[in-house]
Amino acid sequence: MKTKVFIDGSEGTTGLRIHERFAVRDDIELLTINPELRKDPEERKRLINSSDITFLCLPDAAARESVSLVENDKVIIIDTSTAHRTLEGWAYGFAELSEEHREAIKNGKRIAVPGCHATGFISTVYPMIAGGIMPSDYPVSAFSLTGYSGGGKKMIAAYEADDKTDDLFAPREYAIVQQHKHLKEMSIITGLKRTPLFSPIVDDYYSGMVVTVPLYTDMLNGGASVDSIRDFLKEYYKNQKFIKVADSDDEIASSGFISGNQLSGYDGLKIYVTGNDDRILLTSQFDNLGRGASGAAMQCMNIVLGCDESKGLNL
Repeated sequence: MKTKVFIDGSEGTTGLRIHERFAVRDDIELLTINPELRKDPEERKRLINSSDITFLCLPDAAARESVSLVENDKVIIIDTSTAHRTLEGWAYGFAELSEEHREAIKNGKRIAVPGCHATGFISTVYPMIAGGIMPSDYPVSAFSLTGYSGGGKKMIAAYEADDKTDDLFAPREYAIVQQHKHLKEMSIITGLKRTPLFSPIVDDYYSGMVVTVPLYTDMLNGGASVDSIRDFLKEYYKNQKFIKVADSDDEIASSGFISGNQLSGYDGLKIYVTGNDDRILLTSQFDNLGRGASGAAMQCMNIVLGCDESKGLNL
């Protein structure tokens, strides 16, 4: 029997990408809403409670409203918004962090998909703290380079307009008041005692992301080095389909350049460990629309269904 799926917010960037991915699935029955009723609470309520799984691809307030409409206790909610990522009772949808995370997704009825910037940050910082290499009070900083698709329909339209303004041709730093919405999960999920200093940058390309965390080796534990951290992360993520750690002779890292859009269209994530004896860079490279959004949501669904985690995804 096919799994009934409803996408609440199917007109947004993430919702559209999830919808597209179902085109290659024969195990899903997609419940669709009349476009004229897509904001109607009663119709959304009917479809949510008729589904086995509902994806929420909505702003935070609308996502909370959708959860309040659930009356069928068998419905599983996979939320791509920021609304529920650090709340008790919600599984954090990053299965590779630990077996506990994977089991929580597998058995959960409420699953929160990580934010795109947070995905890159947590992929390196979580294991470093869990492994005792980085102290939890380390004063972490990070920067992130992303394609403009992460800003949603309005930003996409602005960047793709024939008469776009001159400033859109250059990288733009934002969230300069240090209040980015992903900071909360970046701190709480990793166990950091200090909120990270975080500088995201949006650039004039469609999709793809790199998130870099710079570290001083003398502030880490256990005589950390480029090689020892690379070996540690390789072991931490061994046998994981979606996360790979680059070798020391990796062609990209050896070139001296790591491109923001290198993994556009790919649903995995690649980690680079570079630097020297004094200063190390941990860099995660992935697609902000893939592993950073719809791809991660689909992986969570596959875990819930007990099928191959990569089914319908591009690895």
